[in-house]
Amino acid sequence: MDQETRRAISLFRFGVISPLVSRKGMSRGEQEAHLREIIAAHWEMPGSARTSIARSTVLRWLAIYQRSGERLESLEPQPRRDRNTSRALDQELQASLIRLRQANPGVSLPVFVKIARSVGIVEPEHTPSKDSLYRLFKRAGIEKDTRLPEDRRRFETELSNDLWQSDCMHGPRVVHSGKLRKAYLFAVIDDHSRLITNARFYLAEDLDSYRDCLIGAFQKRGLPRRLYVDNGAAFRSNALKYACARLGVALLHSRPYIPQGRGKIERFFRSVRMQFIPLLPAELTLEILNERLAQWIDDDYHERKHSSTGQTPLERYLAQVHLLRAAPPDLRDYFRIPARRKVDKDRTVTLEGHVYEAPLGLMGQTISLLYHQDDLSRVEVVRDDQSLGFLTPLDQAVNSRIKRDSTLKTTIVETPPTPAASSGSPPASYRSGSLFSGSSS
Repeated sequence: MDQETRRAISLFRFGVISPLVSRKGMSRGEQEAHLREIIAAHWEMPGSARTSIARSTVLRWLAIYQRSGERLESLEPQPRRDRNTSRALDQELQASLIRLRQANPGVSLPVFVKIARSVGIVEPEHTPSKDSLYRLFKRAGIEKDTRLPEDRRRFETELSNDLWQSDCMHGPRVVHSGKLRKAYLFAVIDDHSRLITNARFYLAEDLDSYRDCLIGAFQKRGLPRRLYVDNGAAFRSNALKYACARLGVALLHSRPYIPQGRGKIERFFRSVRMQFIPLLPAELTLEILNERLAQWIDDDYHERKHSSTGQTPLERYLAQVHLLRAAPPDLRDYFRIPARRKVDKDRTVTLEGHVYEAPLGLMGQTISLLYHQDDLSRVEVVRDDQSLGFLTPLDQAVNSRIKRDSTLKTTIVETPPTPAASSGSPPASYRSGSLFSGSSS
């Protein structure tokens, strides 16, 4: 299993246990309620055809994550030493259990185990686990879905920044470069207070637009414990999942075609359509549109008492300002794009059409790169979750003056300037030592 697959699995596992770690001081009853929801949910697991998770598995992932000091990397899967071997059930026992299950399809697994013991198929000291039985019956196609119908009710979180809801709305057309372009409104709302942590119109309904909106929300209002979003393409990026996981924000996706869980953000969009957009002029630019939106939110929406809470969104949000988590100063770097590259024998790496030099000692190795698409001058090298600094753009003129030996040391060979060259001291990038700079800003 490669590193990218392990990372995708760790992100999925964090998403599963995030309701159990995103709130401190949770009572036992609340924890049990979250566990029941997780066990009853239908999951799409990376690299697996399974769609459900056992209670013991959830608790094991939670324990591993907490024992590691809440490190995301601890949730990456470890290879099994007994792969492709049966650990609990031999072929004869499997066939007997399947026949017995077909004869008793309606009983629960604990009752089924008692029946299996009573007829002598299994012995008390060698009773297979419920997880093993569930997997066996599911593979045989005889396990029924015993989940209860979903209970949907109105809800409200107890604290500000406990849960944010986010979505995108198609907006009016704006004048851009002499043409009319449709604008898209990305917005983020705090579930407890109904405060809009950030909202902006963009010219595209894509990840870059949503990332800009979300970073603005984090910078202005701190970090939420959970972020509840739609299933659109702008919300499904692995880069977004990884950034939220590193920030300790549980990223939750609503089920397709079921918008009930995003009722508060949909209610805000309805206010925008009914109260804000009708007052706009026929033609306006994106900049003016966003200026008017910000003014309407600050002067009207945030200062108006909400019918459900009896308070204005701003005063309800600020009542618990001392509990909020501030965003880190290097917040934008959490949203960098990850990439995997193999270092060539000449110590070069190609990324987005640009050629860079990698540090010494990495020739032929596969490394991870983190970068912003709009700033390819700062590409960070990461290996085993440790930063090795930043790549250096390839300069063949400098390389022609470097003498290399078998010990991987480099030395600048000073050559006299040619008549055509200008006099003066060489540039700073010509100084002796490694061409790789490990500094960071």
